[in-house]
Amino acid sequence: MTYQGVLTKMDTEFTIPIQYYLVFENDFLNMNQLLNKNIDIHFVKYQCLNCSLDKQIYRQGFCKSCFFEIPQAADWIMRPELSTAHLDKEDRDLEYEKKVQLQPHIVYLANSSNVKVGVTRKSQVPTRWIDQGAIKAIEIVEVPNRYLAGVTEVALKDYVADKTNWRTMLKNDFVDENLEEWRERLKQYIPEEAAAYFIENKTETNLEFPVNKYPEKPKSLNLTKAQQYSGKLTGIKGQYLIFEDNTVFNIRSNEGLVVNIKIQ
Repeated sequence: MTYQGVLTKMDTEFTIPIQYYLVFENDFLNMNQLLNKNIDIHFVKYQCLNCSLDKQIYRQGFCKSCFFEIPQAADWIMRPELSTAHLDKEDRDLEYEKKVQLQPHIVYLANSSNVKVGVTRKSQVPTRWIDQGAIKAIEIVEVPNRYLAGVTEVALKDYVADKTNWRTMLKNDFVDENLEEWRERLKQYIPEEAAAYFIENKTETNLEFPVNKYPEKPKSLNLTKAQQYSGKLTGIKGQYLIFEDNTVFNIRSNEGLVVNIKIQ
């Protein structure tokens, strides 16, 4: 069977193991059902997730002009501490910024390649952890806006990592850490303005991914350069498709590409 559509982040369902869905405009694929099957992926064209034009993707699924104009790609997306909606101050679109920034946010610890600190909207738990390929995660604080989450993350970054090593994550090479103990050690470094929001009684959330074989030496597929790829799917972790020959394809970083997918 053949499918065609623009790539967007895979939808997920928090089950054991996690279920993955590649959603196109008029169809979708349950990727778990494709494990151990051969998949052909062909690059067709670009389609910016904002303007829908066939323009080269710059970042986050957007063409360059859209990336520097729309609120969905503003700096505070990646750096929550730059949020200003709580001050009634506009960056690109105050209505959008209030909608996203002025809602409960979680600062969390996750273990994917190592223990790291991160920020997500409360409504995105555990989706955010799944997307990062975390094998376990735990909440630290729940704050009422994105700014407070951002300044808390910045403070904790002096004592714990804030990045995931994607190769280590995909190889499933990690040390099994006790995140409850990590949370207690980091408690003293939470900024005063967020200290009252510390969460005392949360336990670790464990995540299991549909992987039959982890890659020994992951090789990232550049589809726009290669134009096409064919391989046997052996696993899915984070937002990566893992193939038998150690090739890995990051769906998230290829948003905005129109592809043709053939299942053999």
